[in-house]
This record gives sequence, C-alpha cells and structure tokens, in this order.
Amino acid sequence: MVNRKVLDPETSPGAAFGQRLRQLRDERGWTQDELGERIGCTGTHISAVETGRRPPTSRFAAGADRAFGTGDRFQRMVSALQNSALLDGFPEYAKQEVRATEIRLFELGIVPGLLQTPEYAAAIATGAVRRGAITEQQADERLSHLAERQASLVRTPPPFVYAVLDESCIRRVVGGADAMAAQLSKLVAFAEQPNTVLQVAPFGLGERRSFDLPITLLTLPDRSHIAYSESAQQGRLERDLRFVQPMLTAYHQLQAEAASQAASVAMIEQARKGTS
Repeated sequence: MVNRKVLDPETSPGAAFGQRLRQLRDERGWTQDELGERIGCTGTHISAVETGRRPPTSRFAAGADRAFGTGDRFQRMVSALQNSALLDGFPEYAKQEVRATEIRLFELGIVPGLLQTPEYAAAIATGAVRRGAITEQQADERLSHLAERQASLVRTPPPFVYAVLDESCIRRVVGGADAMAAQLSKLVAFAEQPNTVLQVAPFGLGERRSFDLPITLLTLPDRSHIAYSESAQQGRLERDLRFVQPMLTAYHQLQAEAASQAASVAMIEQARKGTS
C-alpha cells in the first residue's frame, strides 16, 4: 500500500496497540471499513487508532476483542496504556533524547525534569498523587524514569543543553522553602557547567515570549532536528522540518529576548534568598 505508515510497537503502548490491530486485520484480509463495521465505528476511526492519532478506549478494545476473538487481549493492552505513568509518545522521545548532541528546553511553571533535584521531583509527583491524577506506583515509575534520563546526561561527550525558563519556574515554590532553595541552587550550578546555557524569560517579556507551552528541541548526531511537546494527555514528536524549523527560529528569538545568563543567575540567586 502506497504511503502506508510504518508502525513501531516499541515507541509507545499506543503504537503497540495500533500495530497489533493492523496485523490482525491484515491477516484476515479486512479493510479498515470492514473492521469498523464489526467494532461499531468508522474506517477513519480504525485508521486513527492504528496510526496512533487517536488513543483506543476500553469500549473500542472490547469491540476489537469480539471482532478478532482474542479474549481480553486488547482490553488488557488498553488497561496497561491507561495505567502507565508515561504519556503516549514520550517513550519515543526518550529514545532520541539519549542520542541528542544538543537539547533545547523551554518550560513554564515548573523546572524542567532534566534539571530537577530529587526532592523537587518527588514533590511534583506527590502533588499529582494527592490530586488523584496518578497512583503511587505511577509516581514511582515517573521518578525512576526521570533519574535514568538525568543519568544519561553524564556521557562522553555530554550533550550541550540550552534551557530557557519562564520566570514562573523560579517564583513558584514547590516542595516547601528548603526544597525550593536547593532546587534554585542546582540551577545556579547547572549554569556553571561548560556545556550549558541557562536563561530566564522574565514576566516583562509579555507578548514577546515566543512560546505559550513547554517545548523541547533535539539536535541528533546527524544534525537533524526533532521537536517534542505535550498536552495534558499525549506527547507529540515532530520530525518534519517544515514544522520543526519555525520552532527553532522561535527558540532563537526567545533566547535573544530572554535575560542573559549572568542576569538570569542573579535573578535565581535573588529568588533563592527569598526562600531561605
């Protein structure tokens, strides 16, 4: 089939679900419309689930199990997907992050995960558990993955990391005064490393701030670029240069508008004094 999207089940639980759905449909010789009739949806819906553009629901999984006679296999896959602490799309990003030669971060409200102290990260996870957003087991999974990501930065040669933090990241107290003071100290130490640049985008930028949502841009060993962004429910990895290049341009504009590293460190030091 021309232009048929290649599915990699290793990238995410959603991709594994879509790949398995397509495999069984192909084995039976069904079109997407024919499978849709058996499940009770459109062929367009089947296509969206197979390619990861739409997450499968429990009802969809039950219909797939009935159509294929697979017991509760698809229902168990959806349960695992829904119970995962990682957003669909994030595992694929994480595989690229450990290869990146350059990492560009922009964050709002909280310090980026790669720059968090264990206490700060634990406070974020505990807050999510208290809100009922995740379980304690999922919180542990998140913290474990974060520790692995942070450890991967200590490699030879290390990636060059650019970080632009909205001022809200250093003003919002997370985990109490002591934890926040330690987190701000870590940011100062981060800025002192030879392979890093840290800047704060002050509130005064107003409409001149390039992004309204967090964004991560990676430069890979072959000098290609990818972008990663998240909504509340899903992560998205973008490889198409037509979309990535404008994000890179916007990031460079943001760096030009943000405070210099020296001024940013001074802001962070001032904020740290206010928490102590």
